[in-house]
This record gives sequence, structure tokens and C-alpha cells, in this order.
Amino acid sequence: MAEATPLRFSTRAAITHAVLILGALIVLLPFYTMLSLSLKAPHEIMQQTGGFLGSQELFRDDFCIKLGNAVQDCMVNPIIYNYATAFEKAPLLRYLLNGLIVTVSIFVIQVIVALPCAYALAKLRFWGREAVFALVLFCLLIPVHAIALPLYIMLAKVGLTNTYAALIIPWTISVFGIFLMRQFFMTVPDDLIDAARMDGMSEYAIIWQVMLPTAIPALMAFGIFSVVAHWNDYFWPRIVITGNRDLFTPPLGLREFKGDADGDNFGPMMATACIIVTPLIVCFLLAQRRFIEGITLSGMK
Repeated sequence: MAEATPLRFSTRAAITHAVLILGALIVLLPFYTMLSLSLKAPHEIMQQTGGFLGSQELFRDDFCIKLGNAVQDCMVNPIIYNYATAFEKAPLLRYLLNGLIVTVSIFVIQVIVALPCAYALAKLRFWGREAVFALVLFCLLIPVHAIALPLYIMLAKVGLTNTYAALIIPWTISVFGIFLMRQFFMTVPDDLIDAARMDGMSEYAIIWQVMLPTAIPALMAFGIFSVVAHWNDYFWPRIVITGNRDLFTPPLGLREFKGDADGDNFGPMMATACIIVTPLIVCFLLAQRRFIEGITLSGMK
């Protein structure tokens, strides 16, 4: 009778999994807190009681009473109050639409610019190509905060502040997108491009009809990075959108629930944050497989 194979305990694997689990918990903790606060009554949030879901007991809406309503008419459920206030106090649907317009516009223009640049750096031979690629890498080191003031002054001088253009134009050239697509194009066989040239295709036709279909995984990966970065961006919209609430992006919508003397309204604020982050989570889950393929730069199948 054959002996059972003993289980092997690997200390290195155990440590690796422990570190990964700890990292996952650290990443998920803010989401746990955000979702929990969006389900609780104000007094439970301030006193840090009620567990994850809260007691879900009706509480008195003081603002409703200030409007002259009877107390019994102002007793509300925490979940309904938080999420209803998120849509009633701020035009949240308008902010979500603004975020969609800005992020999609930025991504489309970034792709239009990045693909030809990446193709040239990966597949064309010209003098100074390596120097240009080195300049692309150097631009990756420049933080956005370092150029924010010159960008704002330039936009202010041409009268583009408080417009969609101010939110879109500064980010239409993505050096990270050029770098990522160039690395992907390096994995595409030159024979494919030579065959397209022999069929009489121009370089631009090769980019959009040959290279673009092969680069879908890398584009999905870049799209996740681009959309998440600009959907969640608070710094730049806060600078260039100063007076027109109709142009607020989703992160700026959170400011609607920041109080002064009355204090912050954390329940609706966290409900708004949940609503804002949900489209990103759904998009990532739908594109997860392509995203991983693009990151690993697996090339053509």
C-alpha cells in the first residue's frame, strides 16, 4: 500500500501569503469604513457605535425640523437618509456625467496621441529615437504639482478656466501611455508590420488597422489607470473650477457635505463616495482579465 505524500510546509510561502493578506486588509479597510459610515445614523458615526450596519433605528432629521415640519414627519432611516441626501443636496448625477465626459475625453485623446508616438519609438528607425525615448522616461519623473501653477496661468490667460477644456487639455498627452504602449509594441513581431507594408498599407494604416487590434490588452490596462486617475482627481479640478458648480467632477461633489459651524455631514458624504467609486469597481471587474494581460505585456496570442 502506497504511503501518503506528506504535506510540505514552506516558511517562505507562508510569509508571502501572510504579507499579501495583510496588504489586502490594509487596502480594503478604507472601503469597509466608507461603506459602514454610509449606513449609519449621525450619532452612531460620531460615537463610533453600531457595528458595521448600525442599529438602523429611525432618527430625527434636524434640518427637516428647521423647515417647520412636525417631529414625527422628520424621523428617517439612516440608509435612506444618507443616500437620498447624497442625491438631493448635490446634483450628483450631473457631477457623475461631468466625470464621464472628462475621463472619456481625456482617454480617447491620450490614445490618439500615444499610439502613433509609441509605434514610432518601437518600430521606426530614425536619428535620435533613443534620446526621444529617454525624454519620455524623464517626463515620467515630473510630478503634476510641479507644473500646476504654469498650467493654470496659461489657461487663465486664454480664458479657459471654469470650462471642460481646462479639465481635459492638460492631460491629453500621457507619457505613461506612450511608455506602456511602446513596451507592448516591442513584443509585436516585425514580420507582421513588414507583411502589412508589402500589402501597400501606409504607416498610419498600420497603426490603426494592425497595431491597434493587437494592443487591446495594453489599452485596457492603460484605460484603467487613466480613468481611475482622472475620475478620482480632486487637485486639478479644485484649481481650475472655481465658480461654476455645473462643472464639478465627482470628487468635488464631496465638498457639498463639508460643513462649517454645523460640522461635516459624514453619512451622506460617505454615501456619495460609495456612489462615486462603484463605477470604477464595476469597470475593473469587467476588464480584469484584459487588464492583467496588458500589465504583463504578453504580446499577441
